[in-house]
Amino acid sequence: MTNTLHRFGAPETFQDDFIVFGMAARGINDHGAHLKLTQFLRLAMKHHPVNVGNALKGGMYRASENLSPLVHWHRSGTVNPEDVVKGIDESTTLVAVVFDAPDNLEAFLVELRKADLGISVNVSSLTDKARECCQHAGITRHSVGYSLGFHGDLNLLPNNQVLELSTMCGHGMVSHNFSKKMIDLVKEGRREPREAAACLARFCTCGVFNPVRAERILEEARKGK
Repeated sequence: MTNTLHRFGAPETFQDDFIVFGMAARGINDHGAHLKLTQFLRLAMKHHPVNVGNALKGGMYRASENLSPLVHWHRSGTVNPEDVVKGIDESTTLVAVVFDAPDNLEAFLVELRKADLGISVNVSSLTDKARECCQHAGITRHSVGYSLGFHGDLNLLPNNQVLELSTMCGHGMVSHNFSKKMIDLVKEGRREPREAAACLARFCTCGVFNPVRAERILEEARKGK
């Protein structure tokens, strides 16, 4: 089970969105697991992930308590991925990487299978695409989870573009209002889609927000699609 199941959008909007978790189970295989999770991320780095996350200490995109709004837009969009890797310690039980191309995901899975780290691996994407990549990597899928979508009075939900952005953080750290604000800034020409996407990504602590998909969504919003 993963909170990334609840990403919102039509199937065609997920062609550049693939998340892979590496996890250890507390009290079962967590002793020394930080070394395996470190290796997990180092293998992933070779295949051009667009985001890298450590659930306890943050990902490539990070918020900061020491910055004022005056410098918010002008600082570097990411931290060095190596800093994310170095932040893994014995208390960390989950790391994540995000890819924007199935070929990169597949190449990573091939290496991951050979490494045989002995930790749980979860691939989150369209089920057909995930199955295809796993098959090409020689992996038999263990199980599959589905999101049942939204239920109730759907008129109370924000518009589709807001949902596509905000649901990329499964813990709700990217709010609907914040996503709408970024869309408005892009439409008004006050921010570039890449800048707004990086800003949104900083608040997803686990590092599973996909800035490439977000930039595309924001660009489509600017064009009125």
